[in-house]
Amino acid sequence: MDCTCLHSRLSTKVLVHNRRRSQPPNFRNLRCNPQLNLTSLDSLKQSCSGLALELKLRSPSKKLCPVQAVGIRCDHPQNADLPRYYSRKEKKPFPIPIVELRRAARDRMKNRLPKRRVPPPKIGLVIKSLVPAAYNVYNARITVINNLKRLLKVVTVNGCKWCNEIHVGPVGHPFKSCRGSQASQRKGHHEWGKTVLEDIIVPLESYHLYDRLGKRISHEERFSIPRIPAVVELCIQAGVDIPEYPTKRRRKPIVWTGKNEFVDADESELPDPEPESPKPPILTEIPDPEVEPPSSAEATVLLAEETLVAWEKMRAGANKLMKMYPVRVCGYCPEVHVGPSGHKAQNCGAHKHQQRNGQHGWQTAVLDDLIPPRYVWHVPDVTEPLQRELRSFYGQAPAVVEICVQAGAEVPEQYKPTMRFDVGIPSSIKEAEMVV
Repeated sequence: MDCTCLHSRLSTKVLVHNRRRSQPPNFRNLRCNPQLNLTSLDSLKQSCSGLALELKLRSPSKKLCPVQAVGIRCDHPQNADLPRYYSRKEKKPFPIPIVELRRAARDRMKNRLPKRRVPPPKIGLVIKSLVPAAYNVYNARITVINNLKRLLKVVTVNGCKWCNEIHVGPVGHPFKSCRGSQASQRKGHHEWGKTVLEDIIVPLESYHLYDRLGKRISHEERFSIPRIPAVVELCIQAGVDIPEYPTKRRRKPIVWTGKNEFVDADESELPDPEPESPKPPILTEIPDPEVEPPSSAEATVLLAEETLVAWEKMRAGANKLMKMYPVRVCGYCPEVHVGPSGHKAQNCGAHKHQQRNGQHGWQTAVLDDLIPPRYVWHVPDVTEPLQRELRSFYGQAPAVVEICVQAGAEVPEQYKPTMRFDVGIPSSIKEAEMVV
């Protein structure tokens, strides 16, 4: 019977060489995959479905022949890595590498595949099935803002006076990670102070387009066109009607007259539009003087859970809308533009903007470009401050999630890997030094 190896999904291999049949296997020659550092905290990433040993013998052993598989089940994700931090001198990577885009284009030309059906947003129409999703995203954003205003009355959030880093907890963290002005003189220490809502939810704004298929915004028009939150602009283009920000709605597809020129179709022959069904109501933000803290601990927990649900609904809905309504982001700065192509305003001040004459390097945006999560350190116990020597044992989570967790909400499953719930924190520095 051939029992050369036992397969598993993980590539941990143990090679056992047996020179003689009469002698037992010699386990001195052990070779581990260098890509899997099993002694570090990141040994089990994402989801590991099994762990097994692979045995290769020069001569099969009769004792090992009946064995079929050796595995350890581990279906829960552990210790996922955080998104990489990119300095101001680095360009953001493309969601799909250029090499893969070129390879796909060559395959299309080689196979001469037929063109796909043009989606309605590219011909000036609105996808009616996504209109309810757009209203849900808009109302979920307002719910998150209103609930955070109330939660900030009971949960303390500290912000550095020199950089944009924030920390959720009664006192700021002791880590030397400040990148602000004169950070070298302070040896990387933060100077903590009060924060506002804009420090938690980054106010990314974009130009409001009356006609999303019209001409690109020129540099001279950069001050005459209003700027609104990018998520709100995405919802407006997806079907949300806001009287303050009118937009053009077409009933017939546009007619292309050239490569980049088109005219609107004649809609005079169309019958009068039928009265639309009542649309969902639009929520409004609570003014700051009218914000009141939760009345009790139970109300705080319910408010935190409602905030988490609205946060996930906003991100999931925005990701769904971005698949049909394109969003652009600059590869050098956080500028976001909702539309088929970016604007021409020369207001990019990122690294080496002089070589680009202040123009943005537009590329396809991802969800974190539209709604930045703002990761903060997770505090396992609010009564005990974080220790600088135990930094490698702490996890991180988006600021909104950390605020809700400290307010009493249950931790969502998708954020547990980055928060490192499965990592035991040593009780002392001496115990931490003993960890392999």
